Amino acid sequence: MTVLWAERALLPEGWAENVRVEVAPDGRIAAVAPGAAPEGERIDLLLPAMANVHSHAFQRAMAGLSEARGPQPRDTFWTWRQIMYRFLDHLTPDDVEAIAALVQMEMLEAGYATNVEFHYLHHRPDGQAYDDLAEMSARIAAAAQRTGIGLTLLPVHYQFGGLDRRPLGPGQRRFGTDPDGFVRLLDAAEAALGDLPADAGIGVAPHSLRAVSPEALAMCAGLRPGRPLHMHLAEQIPEIEEVVAATGRRPVEWLLDHHAPDRRWTLIHLTHMTEDETRRLAATGAAAGLCPITESSLGDGIFNGTIWKDAGGRLGFGSDSNIRIALGEELRTLEYSQRLRDTGRAILAEPGRSTGRVLYEAGLDGGATAAGRDTGAIRAGLWADLCALSVANPVLAGREGDELLDSLIFAGGDGLVRDVWAAGRHVVRDGRHSDHDRITADYVACVGRLRERM
Repeated sequence: MTVLWAERALLPEGWAENVRVEVAPDGRIAAVAPGAAPEGERIDLLLPAMANVHSHAFQRAMAGLSEARGPQPRDTFWTWRQIMYRFLDHLTPDDVEAIAALVQMEMLEAGYATNVEFHYLHHRPDGQAYDDLAEMSARIAAAAQRTGIGLTLLPVHYQFGGLDRRPLGPGQRRFGTDPDGFVRLLDAAEAALGDLPADAGIGVAPHSLRAVSPEALAMCAGLRPGRPLHMHLAEQIPEIEEVVAATGRRPVEWLLDHHAPDRRWTLIHLTHMTEDETRRLAATGAAAGLCPITESSLGDGIFNGTIWKDAGGRLGFGSDSNIRIALGEELRTLEYSQRLRDTGRAILAEPGRSTGRVLYEAGLDGGATAAGRDTGAIRAGLWADLCALSVANPVLAGREGDELLDSLIFAGGDGLVRDVWAAGRHVVRDGRHSDHDRITADYVACVGRLRERM
């Protein structure tokens, strides 16, 4: 039994002092006792560690490569996507494993305990399957074995190039699956998780309304009952226009007309919803999977955060393109987008809970269901997904209660996380992952090889 003792900790019922946490050998929290005498490993501030609800790991290696103006009159998400397609043509399975290990390490050092990987890079550059159908999924799992992060793998079904059911284009061939092939790939991907600890799990990800048929979406919803189901939805205006032209309904309207989303569902981005769509979707219990840094980078738009919160909507946070992996910055960027739009301050705060606490606790709740994982709080029976910080850092000095989270999110930067446990695995100590240097060196070598090929 591992014993942690925190001077301050955020528990489900609120802030507590002198908290003793027992972590069982199976990685679950065995007991939590506030007001306890010091014992075991001493911690200044202990928080539940969040799940990163949306990641495309391979895109980390192209961060910084898409900021020059191209020949087109206006750069957009769609021109960025063409750069991404050209980049991924050069990636080998070894590259994907090295990149994923760096991404997972950076997530852990940022305070995340879980990587929910929206994984659509399945095949060879020509679209042919590898000898092992789940080769690329196995590489994500191998990275998780190395880093110790909690992993929820979401193999993606990607069937068409648009709602007119046109074939996938050259840059999309590595993603493609027909329905029968996707079922086989999902089974193989789940088997590839077999060597990981018991907290690893599978989910299902129909890519978007543009990329799967209505029949295939219904199939995906039935493949793993009880496990997470994720889908991109209402991210870009041209996407909205294409869905309306093909179906007569906006994406969120179509989904609500044909399915019954619930807490199992996580809808990614949702940056273009009407007020009515926002309220109706929020009422279902589905989580909005928000990636504010990427949404800002790609010019997606601003999420209807105030309306969503007013309607009781649930949130999770992800790093998506992994252009920057910074948990506090994701939360800050969401709140600041609301402030810029509404010309106010503390937009998402509420009586009795500050902005930072509202955002952090929302991310814990949405992250738990998005990952399909027993996590999200310091409570007996849940996985010991924990994040420790030192209040000796000037950012947190002299702060109490919700001020700690507000300072972490709105005044903090990199390097505030001291220790992280993922299902009891102590993977970050004194701010660094246990295999930081070798993972970084492997990534740098991978980037060098990529530059030679490109």
